[in-house]
Amino acid sequence: MADDWVKTTVRELTEWAGKRRGEFDLAGAELLLELAHEGLGLSGMAELGSEELRSLLLEEFPDVVVANPDDVPAVLATAGTLVDFLGETGAVPPGRPEILRAELKRLEPEFTEIIAENDAADQEAAFEVLARMMRADGVDLTDEKAMERWVREFEALPEQERNARTLPYLSDQEDETTVPPVRLASQAELAAAVRESRLLTDVRDLVAWATGRELTEDDELTAADADAAAEALGLSTPRRRDEDIPEISRLWWAALEVELVTGEDGTAAPGAGQAALDGTDEELLDLWLRMFDDVTTLDPDEDDQLTPYEVVQNELPGVLLHLYEQERPSTLEELAGALAEHILQLYEVGDDDPLEGAAEYALELELGDLSEWGVVEGGPEGFQLTPLGVWGVRELLIADGYTAPLVGDLALGPADALIEGLAWHGEDTADEEIELWLERREPIAAATELIELMQAGTPGTRHLAAAVLHHVDMAAAPVLREALTNRLTRPYATLWLHEHGDDTTDMAPTEMMWIFIDMVAGLLETAQPAEAIAASLADVPDEVDLFGMVKEMWRIDHPDVTQVLEALGDHHPDKGLAKAARKAAFKARSAQEGA
Repeated sequence: MADDWVKTTVRELTEWAGKRRGEFDLAGAELLLELAHEGLGLSGMAELGSEELRSLLLEEFPDVVVANPDDVPAVLATAGTLVDFLGETGAVPPGRPEILRAELKRLEPEFTEIIAENDAADQEAAFEVLARMMRADGVDLTDEKAMERWVREFEALPEQERNARTLPYLSDQEDETTVPPVRLASQAELAAAVRESRLLTDVRDLVAWATGRELTEDDELTAADADAAAEALGLSTPRRRDEDIPEISRLWWAALEVELVTGEDGTAAPGAGQAALDGTDEELLDLWLRMFDDVTTLDPDEDDQLTPYEVVQNELPGVLLHLYEQERPSTLEELAGALAEHILQLYEVGDDDPLEGAAEYALELELGDLSEWGVVEGGPEGFQLTPLGVWGVRELLIADGYTAPLVGDLALGPADALIEGLAWHGEDTADEEIELWLERREPIAAATELIELMQAGTPGTRHLAAAVLHHVDMAAAPVLREALTNRLTRPYATLWLHEHGDDTTDMAPTEMMWIFIDMVAGLLETAQPAEAIAASLADVPDEVDLFGMVKEMWRIDHPDVTQVLEALGDHHPDKGLAKAARKAAFKARSAQEGA
């Protein structure tokens, strides 16, 4: 097999290490060998050179292994001992061990920095997970004593229970890199919006005004010129503080970033990026996007004390992400509330901190700029992204590693891809995506795919597939009649035939109960029990006798009936119904154990 050389090398390494004095991390060495094989594709250690060693430690190891800065010396020592082994056993050509040791020495600072950055990111991610868990338990994140008490109680739980409680939130962490699908305007429409954007016109006009003027050593406008530029161009400067004019600095650095201006010889001059102003739509969009990226991010020095305006600018990508993910416009109060919660987590904010009172005003200023730039639209009733804003934010999300689907992406894929993708859709786009998928299939073929998926999938899959199946017309009836013979699809097939005018089938109460159990079980796959129960109750028609149904649900032959009844017993707001659910759960459990 391809990995035989790894096993052979480990055996030889074990024998070699046994003849040496001192401790040796054999498991760590074996891990490095496996990464060299699986990550780098080496077919033997003879192929390990300085370039491969750098890739192993600076790319493969950080991507796979969770480590902290304290682990760095041990990892490098293990790598050094492995080099000794390769040299003493002749596994690499003569002279190679010296090259590898020198490379280890050179890459130590960079390796240390990468591990430290990863560790910091891991700690931040862990804090985010714990913060979400605390919020779900009603803990006030501004109350340090309450947080400490929650942590003590959580750490006192058995490890298995801690893992079980944490797992759903870890899944949420992974899901945070996928955003809801959107529709995009045409390139011509986007380019027209860019030409009207004040971000483009203000930067262009500022460069034209500044051309020929002397710059500072940092290629910035002098304080006097910045003030004169703001007055000459009629630019509002509410963030002005003494000689500092953030509005001008922001536009100027964007101009430098995209090379609309250069500071060669200490004088402002037109840059190579000027060609894009009269270029193709694609070139113009690229120019605007790079400016937009620059003005919505802040890279302050670590020692800087950020002003409230800078804090809000620093968190602006989060505000834009919030707008991108919402199905409806968000009011200033909603945006400010979400921003304040995030700021409290990441910054030290005291009762008298000016940030506490200025953040909402600073956010209002940012929204004003975004409106002038053509990125957002709205007012007191709520803000939302414009088509240009949707495109721009999506491009930046993709650059940051997000999965950002478009409406219609699922149309050509199989049923399982459609069902998985629909989980990210809101009500405004899900039906459109379903119709696009169905347009490309005959009713019989579409129904066959969906029924096969329902018979092989989980309750959540069945519930979503049944919703898609509802859109298939009566031509698919033969497939649905055949589905009556399978216990997992019979209730759904009966309901579909009944709703499509087939009077030969009757919907029995037990089948309605089965579908209800399946729906709740599907919600429990991805949501917390309380959330799943609340969502399922919202879909129950008023005329349904839920109390009577719960009392009889234990009789239903569904693999998840006990779990569903227990969730109803724990989280239904009606105490009488909750008690009935707990009794029914006991009966269901007894029936399953006796079966």
